[in-house]
Amino acid sequence: MTPAVLVLEDGTAFHGEGFGATGTTFGEAVFATGMTGYQETLTDPSYRRQVVVATAPQIGNTGWVAGRGADAGSDGGADGGSDGGARYGVSDDESDAIWVAGFVVRDLSPRPSNWRATATLPEEMARQGIVGIAGVDTRALTRRLRTSGSMRCGIFSGAAAGGPGADLADLVAQVRAQPSMAGADLTGEVTTADGYVVPADGVERFTVAAIDLGIKANTPRMLAARGIRTHVLPATTTVEQITALGVDGVFLSNGPGDPATADAMVQLTKDVLAARIPLFGICFGNQVLGRALGFGTYKLKFGHRGINQPVRDHATGRVLVSSHNHGFAVDAPIGEVVDTEFGRAQVAFSCLNDGVVEGLECLDRQAFSVQFHPEAAAGPHDAAYLFDRFVDLMATGRTASGKVSA
Repeated sequence: MTPAVLVLEDGTAFHGEGFGATGTTFGEAVFATGMTGYQETLTDPSYRRQVVVATAPQIGNTGWVAGRGADAGSDGGADGGSDGGARYGVSDDESDAIWVAGFVVRDLSPRPSNWRATATLPEEMARQGIVGIAGVDTRALTRRLRTSGSMRCGIFSGAAAGGPGADLADLVAQVRAQPSMAGADLTGEVTTADGYVVPADGVERFTVAAIDLGIKANTPRMLAARGIRTHVLPATTTVEQITALGVDGVFLSNGPGDPATADAMVQLTKDVLAARIPLFGICFGNQVLGRALGFGTYKLKFGHRGINQPVRDHATGRVLVSSHNHGFAVDAPIGEVVDTEFGRAQVAFSCLNDGVVEGLECLDRQAFSVQFHPEAAAGPHDAAYLFDRFVDLMATGRTASGKVSA
């Protein structure tokens, strides 16, 4: 066993056993309530600089699925070659790396029970240098985070834990020296350095410019399934570069950090709205659209992170069970139509748990956004129809612009 301790900035300490990499890591402690999908969670760039606490008791029972094009291990081709791809299929990763700063679990499964697994969770975390701690009373920890709010923390394992006589005050001081998530500008740390293209499945109907603010792999797949070729572009992309591609729509992805720092992306969104290009935003993209429309944003006490959050679609009255990962929200009035620089806008979705704004729509522009994750990685598929709504916007926009309708 490797001794480890999780220390919160309020001085609370939780002792346990280290797994994955050995050493020290810091981040914002947040809890995620999903009972499945830990691999998708760990590889979601939106979790940059966050230490994720899993509320599901046992974690690791499905191992790690590297899949095609990754290091599939000795059972699947050492270099992820044809054997690994044929046997294991597409990876469960949502990006090419684990982005969480650390991982906290109660009961770490001693071995995976999954024919697709190419490694255990601890093995993959160790390979990527991610520090974890197991044996923690995650129920008590989650209750503390719900009561006091998300806070900075550190995981100290091995020699860093210091043993029984360790000076807790010194560990707390190290935690308190870390930067807060409020005011954090993290887009540049997760966006792609170079653009790339994800082709449409079958007949190509539309092309989209997807601005990578921390995009998940399943989003271009969802677009591709609808006949959309996606140009995934860096966050530094300009509206001139977008229009030069002749795309039918613009997509703003999920991502980490404080939306109050995203001034350049807000300006790009305003340029896209001014050009009347159909636009769809998810998560961080929802917050960016909100700011472009003149609304403010704020930090939630402990955020929404899980795959069972109830959201109401105000247009239909339908309640969606949805996947969430956000610590910030848009400050906009629910039930009102607001005049903005780009015409009328309103809240289109809201959370039934606490009334948080979960989506916006423009009434005089072809633009809408949601705070949750209709790409369902991981999570339910209730909101998948929102990609179809985006397709409808682009079809309408193509007709209005005089192009041949798809």
